[in-house]
Amino acid sequence: MDIHIENSWREALSEEIEKPYFSKLIEFVEHEYTQHSEAIFPEEQFIFRALNECALSEVKVVILGQDPYPTRGHAHGLCFSVEPNVQPFPKSLLNIFKEIENDIQHVIPENGSLLRWARQGVLLLNSVLTVREGQADSHSKKGWEQFTNAIISKVNEHNAGVVYLLWGSKAQEKALLVDQSKNLILKAVHPSPLSSYRGFFGCKHFSRTNEYLISIGKEQIHW
Repeated sequence: MDIHIENSWREALSEEIEKPYFSKLIEFVEHEYTQHSEAIFPEEQFIFRALNECALSEVKVVILGQDPYPTRGHAHGLCFSVEPNVQPFPKSLLNIFKEIENDIQHVIPENGSLLRWARQGVLLLNSVLTVREGQADSHSKKGWEQFTNAIISKVNEHNAGVVYLLWGSKAQEKALLVDQSKNLILKAVHPSPLSSYRGFFGCKHFSRTNEYLISIGKEQIHW
């Protein structure tokens, strides 16, 4: 499998990519694509899309998801995001848009692609970068978590003044990788329907993110 990663990320992660666990991970992923050709998401070309759409030096905000949507036609390499033609929106994504609407009065968009966020410096990173159709967590504990932890560590090492939006307990575990003295960490429950009413709605993470970015001289995100 060809590993296409944007140059700044490839340089920062060069030692990680050479580690034995990563070779085993890629072997596993290659086997999955071979054995279940059209049932592994996202498409192979989009596995590292979060990195390819947001260079390391451009990262201003990190949003962490769990693994890609296991529904055919949804996942395209950016956490919580879906292809522009997907309707209705996944419920977690809809709840994100509802909170944005309530927080900063932006109307819910017509499509669910968050590519526009990535291109403003939002790293939309899942902890696990691939999944088998209909089987959430099917590619967990294969090595992706170690790799994406390394990504977060590299952001922490190279960038300051980054906002980390950690939604749900799994995402919040990553706070240990971040120097809280030079960044902003905002925590809330996951935006899924099971938990969103227990603190995601009303968290105001989107306005708080922009207030922080402006306060340190960075451009705000147009959510």
